[in-house]
Amino acid sequence: MEASVNEVASERRFLWGYCYRLTGSAADADDLVQETMLRAMERPPSRPGDMRPWLVRVATNLGRDLLRARRRRGYVGPWLPSPIEDADIDIPVEARGAEGRYDLIESVSFAFLVALEALKPRERAVLLLADVFDYSMREIAEALDLGESNVKVLHHRAKKKLASYDSERAPKDLARSERTRVAFERFLASITADDRDSLQALLAPEVRALNDGGGEFFAARKPILGPSRVARFYLGLKNKFTQPSARFSFHMLNGAPALAVAQDPLDARFAPITVTSLSTDGSGRIDRVYSFLATSKLTRVKSMLFGHRARG
Repeated sequence: MEASVNEVASERRFLWGYCYRLTGSAADADDLVQETMLRAMERPPSRPGDMRPWLVRVATNLGRDLLRARRRRGYVGPWLPSPIEDADIDIPVEARGAEGRYDLIESVSFAFLVALEALKPRERAVLLLADVFDYSMREIAEALDLGESNVKVLHHRAKKKLASYDSERAPKDLARSERTRVAFERFLASITADDRDSLQALLAPEVRALNDGGGEFFAARKPILGPSRVARFYLGLKNKFTQPSARFSFHMLNGAPALAVAQDPLDARFAPITVTSLSTDGSGRIDRVYSFLATSKLTRVKSMLFGHRARG
């Protein structure tokens, strides 16, 4: 049993990265990893060397039930994935070659994780294993206990559903990361200066802002579309709700710059901590603005946002 414990523990980091991408939730990933590893301790796979496929199969089945339950419950307002630190992104793929179609950074980007919500749980698992973790169709079939032809069908369906994302995606590189950083700085400077014209000029025509309050805090319950409306919304937040005592903290979350704002809320309807991030298109203009307010979405980063690092 001791050997099995060590073997299970060695897979924790890979398993957490897979479960986070599968669910888009750091808290759910923590729960799935804990339950999967507990089952492995109690009843480990019988064949030597079968630990990772076994763990993936168990985690996928548990994750499938979780995703189905989440969909049945519904969600108040736009759903966003929970932010994670960049230190959590560097999850090594098996040492057998290059990463898949989507690299480890892109596959935790907010845009990618939001796009995955269009997939059914098994489609999501197959796409992640094939196009992020570079599994072959045969390996996926073995890991998920499916026929190889079934895996190919699921993969085809998943890719078809991500066609819109693929047509717009621009994989990250150093130049684009720098453009995003510059755009974020200008975005904040324009809001600070109440410069609506400058702010609108930074925004792509198709820009949309998504605010995830989860029904817990005051937040826009529909996507805010277009440069004029997005600019008006964020200038209004700054002028009406940001207090002089507010504290600001800058971070890199999910491979992108992010600003955390903490303040004593005016009343219980307002979030004490808000995290805002964004993405840019190929020309460097802002095409998405993401604001995270719900307490459940900040579990992985809340303790470190303002210098109080206490990781679980």
